Amino acid sequence: MRPSGRDLNEMRPVSIETGFTKHAEGSVMIRMGDTHVLCTATIEDRVPPFIKGSGLGWVTAEYGMLPRATNTRMRREASAGKQGGRTVEIQRLIGRALRAGVDRVALGERQITIDCDVIQADGGTRCAAITGGWVALRLAVNKLMKAGEVTSDPLADPVAAVSCGIYAGQPVLDLDYPEDSEAGVDGNFIMLGSGQLIEVQMSAEGSVFSRDQMNQLMDLAEKGVGELAQAQLAAAGA
Repeated sequence: MRPSGRDLNEMRPVSIETGFTKHAEGSVMIRMGDTHVLCTATIEDRVPPFIKGSGLGWVTAEYGMLPRATNTRMRREASAGKQGGRTVEIQRLIGRALRAGVDRVALGERQITIDCDVIQADGGTRCAAITGGWVALRLAVNKLMKAGEVTSDPLADPVAAVSCGIYAGQPVLDLDYPEDSEAGVDGNFIMLGSGQLIEVQMSAEGSVFSRDQMNQLMDLAEKGVGELAQAQLAAAGA
């Protein structure tokens, strides 16, 4: 039995609220169970120097957690004077995951920055950030297309992510914190809505896993991402 009482292949309740903030070109509050992440998209008419003049667009991301997103207060990274290694790793992951689903030629020479701020954490924050971040990106691109600044849709398929793992000897979908903290195997699966893989992060902690178990986790992830993609498209009005 899972601590939440969910079935092994059952996602946490997911909600995606758009238009959450006033100023951003795209804004989303995504809730996956008790993990809540605010994702905003900002369009800029510039690109990093290494692709300037190439005609290619760029999508990048920043990620952070509020001090009381967890059960004890964390020090703000700004007060420490630098970002932690975990933060840097996660925001790079979000950026390259979202870029994998973008036709950068169609986007044109502009940059869209996705800011992901964790309001409340209960496991799977990077997966929620990627999933909500794509919706914020979709909303920003919709504005570019409506204004005629982009003529060909650069977003062909949603990008979503979900965690899966081996908990109490069973493969489970969408780990919350009590499961994540005790899982013998933990993985993050990033996919297109069509099921094609973008990135898989898997590791065992004090355990090992078989090829068969990995396949079971892949099957769970594909089911979860399929459900998330439907929620993304519904939220974006696609």
